[in-house]
Amino acid sequence: MKLLIIGLSNITHLGEAFFKVAKNLNLESKLINSSLAYQAPKLIKQINWHLREKYPSRLNSFSQNVLQKCIDFQPYWILTTGIAPVNAQVLQKIGDLGIKRINFLTDDPWNRAHYPPWFFKCLSHYDVIFTPRRGNINDLTEMGCKDVRYLSFGYDPDLFYPEILTSIEQQKYQADVVFAGGADNDRVPYINALIKSGINLALYGSYWEKYPETKAYNLGHADIPTLRSAIVGAKISLCLVRRANRDGNCMRTFEVPAIGGCMLTEDTQEHREIFGKEGDAVLYFKTISEMLEKTRWLLDHDQERQRLAKNAHLLITQGHYTYGDRLKTMLEL
Repeated sequence: MKLLIIGLSNITHLGEAFFKVAKNLNLESKLINSSLAYQAPKLIKQINWHLREKYPSRLNSFSQNVLQKCIDFQPYWILTTGIAPVNAQVLQKIGDLGIKRINFLTDDPWNRAHYPPWFFKCLSHYDVIFTPRRGNINDLTEMGCKDVRYLSFGYDPDLFYPEILTSIEQQKYQADVVFAGGADNDRVPYINALIKSGINLALYGSYWEKYPETKAYNLGHADIPTLRSAIVGAKISLCLVRRANRDGNCMRTFEVPAIGGCMLTEDTQEHREIFGKEGDAVLYFKTISEMLEKTRWLLDHDQERQRLAKNAHLLITQGHYTYGDRLKTMLEL
């Protein structure tokens, strides 16, 4: 059976991840890089992004290319990821060809940082939409989506696994707490509290340099090998969801345990469903003060950190949380 994937082709993005596991599942598959829909001269891109509400500069021509690929390749499924640049007219024609249309909606389109009016016209043309956030289910249903299902994020076991550090690397990456993620406004108070408390913090991600309280602590972007080393080298890995996205889980939810980190994570319904009650595999927090209290407790209890890290690692790696598992669920294999 054939699968056509529309998504980003970078190794860290889901389009590439699904393309890789599709081959492992012996599916005949092709990947079209969705970034092509945004290619244009700089000024035109800026106008479309800022004045036309994140409109892909080549939306219509890219969509026509997708339709032609469907005609030529004749897939059983088309899987798009995120706010996918395939317009409503083409999605309808793809449906007329008898192709099952699936979207894995990695982003919250109602987040003002993403808000794309053009995309809302496309939603009702999908046969199934999978979302990793329950906060989107009613929104999508009200938009006329036929079939909306919750499906959490996952991880790529080829990228996220325990790294063995040399003695020099252990010194380089030694930290009390590591956090890797973007500098969302609601995250800054948590990171600032750790800094003020004297915690040895390893901070990776975009835009932390824009905040005076975090600028001096920003270690920049972490590629995948750096992320593995930083999580192994730190005593605690902090997991913060994206509140602007209404997330109850995120990619780090699965990547940190897969690497073998001891995770201190925000208390959400989804995290409880994945990791169980407090102390089984992770510790939870709801407030900054609770985060600080449990950080200090974990730093004082080496054996508990090791136990939690081991339990979480086994839970995630022996459960059905890989992107191969996610693809099988979406395709009902």
